[in-house]
Amino acid sequence: MKFNNKNHIKSLLFNKLNTKNWKIKNYIKRGGYKTIRRIIRNKISKNEIINNLKLTRLRGRGGAGFLTWIKWNFIDKNTYYQKYLICNTDEGEPGTFKDLQITINNPHLIIEGMLIAAYTLNIDIGYNYIHGEVFKIYNIFKKAVLEAYKYNFLGYNIFKSKINFNLYCFRGYGSYICGEESALIESIEGKKGQPRFKPPFPANIGLFNKSTLINNAETFSNITILLKIGIKKYLNFSNSKNGGTKIFSITGNIKKPGNYEAPLGISLSKLIKLAGGFKKDLKAIIPGGISTPIIKGKKLKYIYMDYDEILKFKSMLGSGAIILINNKICILKCLLNISNFYYKESCGKCVPCREGIIWIMKLLKKIKNNKAKLKDLDLILSIINNITGNTICAFGDAIYFSIKSYIKNYYKEFILHIIYNKCLKNDKNNY
Repeated sequence: MKFNNKNHIKSLLFNKLNTKNWKIKNYIKRGGYKTIRRIIRNKISKNEIINNLKLTRLRGRGGAGFLTWIKWNFIDKNTYYQKYLICNTDEGEPGTFKDLQITINNPHLIIEGMLIAAYTLNIDIGYNYIHGEVFKIYNIFKKAVLEAYKYNFLGYNIFKSKINFNLYCFRGYGSYICGEESALIESIEGKKGQPRFKPPFPANIGLFNKSTLINNAETFSNITILLKIGIKKYLNFSNSKNGGTKIFSITGNIKKPGNYEAPLGISLSKLIKLAGGFKKDLKAIIPGGISTPIIKGKKLKYIYMDYDEILKFKSMLGSGAIILINNKICILKCLLNISNFYYKESCGKCVPCREGIIWIMKLLKKIKNNKAKLKDLDLILSIINNITGNTICAFGDAIYFSIKSYIKNYYKEFILHIIYNKCLKNDKNNY
């Protein structure tokens, strides 16, 4: 995905970048590593740092949107026993490619954010789990880490302070489920990437059975910015009660697909305009990656891209991967593609998820091939009802919310497929 600074409104993470100035000398010229240096030299209290996260209501940018300060408070910051810090740059959600672009263009911003977290929580070892199918990203981050070691921003006695932090790059191998934090931990430990039962949570028993904090690459980047510019300025960059900007990956039937950094709470209409507008009439919106419930296109003008606002439409902001679907797309085929992804990416550990998605795929293919009956649609709803709440991780819940939203919002389209083998493409009345 090409990088263009004109793609952004009130840019914080992508400000002054041009794809070639990611190296440490460039980052230092932009004021890089001054924040962690100030924190260490002034011995800023760990409670003060967490309070900054609390006052700005910084939420995790990975998908769940959990309040960062609460997550950090789960870790005992006043003890010096072995703990671990992990940056999740796996990013396997279809339509999402923001973390990879941060890593390519501003890797030291992530490293500084991890250093701040390590200082705050008394952690001396960290890992960045990077999506392994894009080897260029891994190589760039590894080079950035080596640069940071050369400048003594990583390693031992950082800034001659007796503070130590060693950071390692770990290459994931393309499994979607490894974006789930406990499956990611299993993968780093050399095991099959499958989720663990919770509780215990990673904050208590995580990597190598030690207390572990996991945040997303965009989250760590925001932490650096927040503590650099201060609470008031950071809040002013947002149109929401949650501070800062968000990077939205916009794809689908859009004229200029790409990453767009904009204030949290921006209207979706304004974002789409920034991306050149959609192609043809808008039929449906996936607001935060395929795991989030679909929204009818006619609701576009009412949608604001904020964690709380999006709940009004019974959906979620998720990873911020916006997929636009026009009236030339068949909703059944769209759901078949998504279900096929779930089928291929299910880790197979939980029976409801592993077996349920197979049944769903068979039933959707029956509808496509005009061999289904109306009761098959009810059977799909029954299957997803038996999946949700009965799996170890949120993968099963994603299947439930996603598939249910398609059937609920486009019920007429499914009925016409079953009874008349007719598709509602180009029918403006259905959206």
